Amino acid sequence: MHKASSLSELGFDAGDASSGFFRAVADGCPITHTSCSAPHRRLTKVSVIGAGNVGMAIAQTILTQNLADEIALVDALPDKLRGEALDLQHAAAFLPRVRIVSGTDAAVTKNSDLIVVTAGARQIPGETRLNLLQRNVALYRKIVPPVAEHSPDALLLVVSNPVDVLTYVAWKLSGFPASRVIGSGTNLDSSRFRFLVAEHLDVSAQDVQAYMVGEHGDSSVAIWSSISVGGMPALKSLRDSHRSFDEAALEGIRRAVVGGAYEVIGLKGYTSWAIGYSVASLATSLLRDQRRVHPVSVLAAGFHGISDGHEVFLSLPARLGRAGVLGVAEMDLTEAEAAQLRRSAKTLWENCQLLGL
Repeated sequence: MHKASSLSELGFDAGDASSGFFRAVADGCPITHTSCSAPHRRLTKVSVIGAGNVGMAIAQTILTQNLADEIALVDALPDKLRGEALDLQHAAAFLPRVRIVSGTDAAVTKNSDLIVVTAGARQIPGETRLNLLQRNVALYRKIVPPVAEHSPDALLLVVSNPVDVLTYVAWKLSGFPASRVIGSGTNLDSSRFRFLVAEHLDVSAQDVQAYMVGEHGDSSVAIWSSISVGGMPALKSLRDSHRSFDEAALEGIRRAVVGGAYEVIGLKGYTSWAIGYSVASLATSLLRDQRRVHPVSVLAAGFHGISDGHEVFLSLPARLGRAGVLGVAEMDLTEAEAAQLRRSAKTLWENCQLLGL
């Protein structure tokens, strides 16, 4: 049986209900006049495509951090979608005032400022990577053009995996400029990297500057040459005080970072909270024009020896603001790090070429 989620669904006319509780000030607008609400501030709308574990963790984190005035949820499963929306709406008394809407049609995302895409096909046992990519492209053909049409000025943030290739797909299908199409990339990988170093040195992870770049996946590159703690270069000090910090140890740490998600999935079945906070940090920088630098998947052609003709997306430290990607940091990489990055780009470009977009 369908349950009502508002008094209007129970038969109460909501037309001018507030007039019975509030009286307009002298020379003010009538209580029910919509133009009176928030005249000096444009409302912010965020849409989340995909109401699975990751999508809902992102929506919940954006909600609790008061980053949006309206959150739209879209999913192909109407009952689950309605249940998730109701679950958030029922917490209204404990949260900032945010309008939560949901639907299976992209029209609910109209006039979004930020669209976060978490939907993606899951790999079937024995399925090839190429077949999985092709199924995701088919899914994105249904998702991306409609949301781009309903919100032509939005920022598009891709979270679905494989995130670098799907960010390229979203860019091609949306018709948006590359500066407005961003992949969550290695923002979370870099947080895991910083966490491991911070735990070892017994400092806050916020005082550690360390980047994972390249592919969000097995070929990601740990930039040890620029790692710092409290503004001080850290690699030499680590090696001087710990003889075990040789090349094999550094590669072991990189692999631990790359395998972090697999460990969580093996223990609880999926990842959610860390990616929720990671995406919320990106949303903050974008929507509030913070100009913060994040390692995210951007169009990398021409950087660090990557061919200008290779329209490949991978993670590099990028300055993010209200207009999207405002610039990419020119990292001072060692030749070994640059070579690893180019290999990562080559692998991604070969995958993109197979898609025929």
